Amino acid sequence: MQTPDSRWRRWTRKRSRWAAAVAALVVLAGAGTWTAVADDRAPAVHREDRTMRIDGVSLDTSYFTSGGSERRPAVLIGHGFGGSKDDVRAQAEELAGAGYAVMTWSARGFGKSGGEISLNAPDREVKDVSGLIDWLARRPEVQLDAKGDPRVGVTGASYGGAVSLLAAGYDRRVDAIAPVITYWNLADALFPDGVFKKLWAGIFVTSGGGCEKFEKQLCAMYERVAVSGKPDAAARALLSERSPSAVGDRIKVPALIVQGQTDSLFPLGQADAMARTISGNGAPVAVDWIAGGHDGGDMESGRVENRIGAWFDRYLKEDKGAGTGPAFRVTRTGGIDSTDGAALQRGASSDTYPGLSSGDREIALTATSDGPGIAGAGAPASGGRSGGSADRRTQTFRNPAGANPPAVSAVPGVGGGIAQLSSLGVGLSVDFPGQYARFDSAPLDTSMRITGSPTVRVKVTAGQGDAVLFGKVYDVSPDGKQQVLPAQLVAPYRITPERQNKTVELTLPAVDHALDAGHRLRLVLSATDLGYASPTEPTTYSVSLAGPLTVPTAPAVKTASAALPWWTWGLPAAAAVIALALLLTARRRTATPAPDPVLAEVPLQIAGLSKKYAKSADRYAVKDLSFRVEKGQVLGLLGPNGAGKTTTLRMLMGLITPDDGEIRVFGNTIRPGAPVLSRVGSFVEGAGFLPHLSGRANLELYWQATGRPAGDSHIEEALEIAGLGDALARAVRTYSQGMRQRLAIAQAMLGMPDLLILDEPTNGLDPPQIREMRDVMIRYAAGGRTVIVSSHLLSEVEQSCTHLVVMDRGRLVQAGPVAEITGSGDMLLVTVAEEIAEPLVEKIAALPGIGSAVRTDDGLGLLVRLDGANSSRLIAELVRLDVPLTGVGPHRRLEDAFLTLISGGSA
Repeated sequence: MQTPDSRWRRWTRKRSRWAAAVAALVVLAGAGTWTAVADDRAPAVHREDRTMRIDGVSLDTSYFTSGGSERRPAVLIGHGFGGSKDDVRAQAEELAGAGYAVMTWSARGFGKSGGEISLNAPDREVKDVSGLIDWLARRPEVQLDAKGDPRVGVTGASYGGAVSLLAAGYDRRVDAIAPVITYWNLADALFPDGVFKKLWAGIFVTSGGGCEKFEKQLCAMYERVAVSGKPDAAARALLSERSPSAVGDRIKVPALIVQGQTDSLFPLGQADAMARTISGNGAPVAVDWIAGGHDGGDMESGRVENRIGAWFDRYLKEDKGAGTGPAFRVTRTGGIDSTDGAALQRGASSDTYPGLSSGDREIALTATSDGPGIAGAGAPASGGRSGGSADRRTQTFRNPAGANPPAVSAVPGVGGGIAQLSSLGVGLSVDFPGQYARFDSAPLDTSMRITGSPTVRVKVTAGQGDAVLFGKVYDVSPDGKQQVLPAQLVAPYRITPERQNKTVELTLPAVDHALDAGHRLRLVLSATDLGYASPTEPTTYSVSLAGPLTVPTAPAVKTASAALPWWTWGLPAAAAVIALALLLTARRRTATPAPDPVLAEVPLQIAGLSKKYAKSADRYAVKDLSFRVEKGQVLGLLGPNGAGKTTTLRMLMGLITPDDGEIRVFGNTIRPGAPVLSRVGSFVEGAGFLPHLSGRANLELYWQATGRPAGDSHIEEALEIAGLGDALARAVRTYSQGMRQRLAIAQAMLGMPDLLILDEPTNGLDPPQIREMRDVMIRYAAGGRTVIVSSHLLSEVEQSCTHLVVMDRGRLVQAGPVAEITGSGDMLLVTVAEEIAEPLVEKIAALPGIGSAVRTDDGLGLLVRLDGANSSRLIAELVRLDVPLTGVGPHRRLEDAFLTLISGGSA
């Protein structure tokens, strides 16, 4: 499971920023290590690593400086939850090179620091920041505003962003902050409107190392709420008192607030509360909505870090010429770059922050219930049955027993890939019939953009207890066949009995989303959602509209003009670019290389591939790996645990980026999101299916979510190869493990990709199921396509694969045809015209230089192991003994070959 901030940490690593690491000196005090890092654009940056003790807890810190001994402002950079100081090293080095004294640290309970995780408690993590500021105040190179008061800014993402806000509230020495994708009130984030955000809460605890790593009262609180499914007042109070909102009235320093649009953990409403409070205190505030967030997407790390640097230049260095950017900026996506398949992005901005309710427009809604179905990409939703009101403004639906099956909107760690494409008309959301109310608008006369939080007034009643509902607004295509949930966001509501049957206003998720003319808005209020805890008791809900849907349009926010086509400036600048390139040949190139026409028909070529372990400077998961795969091959990727097989496959699929080397698929270099990946199908670590849908419906829903034409799916061909037969019409919950595996393979085969990657496809299967899976792979490759399979079942690889790549400790051991690898040992297969009697076998085994001789199962062969003799001598002896030879050739089981290869020949 990825931690909530693992994506952020990957995206914020700069490509090839630092050219070399040189010289290590021991600090005279014995407390740290100095390292000089050279950059061809800035002065050398020095790093001092030291362990500090604050209130008896050890903190692992790093301190970065460059240049001489002149005074300069300081910056503290906090890391994301589950990470450490190493995750922000690149940003620290860049700021140090720009003339700041920069300190990073691993928060309590993370990295090499001691202590328990206390979720930024004022007397623990926040006090630690004050201790670091005390230390900075004693440094001779740090600028002081007064004795003991350094000029200091604080930034960080997520967990680190929250501590920057808290530090500004608790320590008046903080002069500027730049919090990124973080929370204002953690209770509101994890218990929105009194509904428990169970999936994200569970991920937090898990990524922190488990409940035992947390302060005891936090662990007890989590376990109490997780069991009951409902937050209590004590839980809300505990999280609220550790949130920046608790000291919001004290935060009076310039704040650059960066928040993610694809973020179901800390949505845009959290940033809105920050901005309104801090600007209300009289401090300068700028708000920046980036494309990504905790659910994935483009974190725009380069642009964001540049803007943070400019913000600190203005408010720490007091450089009045530093451009801090507009008061409000939002990244908008529109279209796909035909040259590389990347989403095209443009910024929109305004001179003032519009909030979440600017330029409201009222949209009339009516209740609809036009047929059964799933509210998913390409499938129109069906509402609950009409409550019978004359104007069809009331709907009645059920909360199912156990709150299962739940509707699906955002899925932490999974939904981001879809959420970031919602502005391109791609989305996936599942609402089960009879479990929600649906209200549609008329087709829009003109195009419209939602920027902020729509609201709607409704009346709700429940058969018993609280009504827990989940609201979302869809963008529905003119034909009703395609609906998109912007950013995959949903808003929960808990409506207690005393508020029922009264008009209540529901605030829906804040988004920035454009709708075309002819599209409709669809309001759905569902009884369940996968990410949240719902009441388990079955009951009936009734919802009636009490007004229109109010949609914010933020008319003052203007989108920047599209960039000029490249040829308007590219040709005149070509000579200058070439000259510059010659001067920068020492730099590592980061642009995507052009396709290699020589390799256009080669499914895969890997050259010099290397990937280091996370947080390791010299330990490699994959090292200098090179091999090539041709059309029609079934390639087996073999190696013991830890050999680097899965890392190699993840790099091949564009999920992680190599440190060195390249991967070319049909001549195109693999990068995350590379268009050529559409020719690659994959099955890695199983697949998730909706258990109540049939196998066919699951596959159709998956294909719809890709946004590709239905005719390109080749679903019938994939199903024929998978061989599921009549089971396709049955619910997946009735499938055996083998059938689920074959359905997952069929899903990977949708679109008939030219290259199919299977990671341990036979895990959990019995022998007959394994044989069926083997046949599936062979049938798929028979059409000229290529299959790569990673497996630990050597006998199956031997029977199904044509070629092998053997890895050990991240390196290539051997590659080639199966017959070549298995035939390179000291075992010979002797075939004979008639069955050999046992006494003759014993004579052969006793010959000089022969280690053993064993009859094959059919009696028409001998497996002879040489122990000093050679094949010519063996043949001569067999002729002398009148053995009716028909052939002699090398033979070795793959298991023997494999063990010999990975043991360096000792096996």
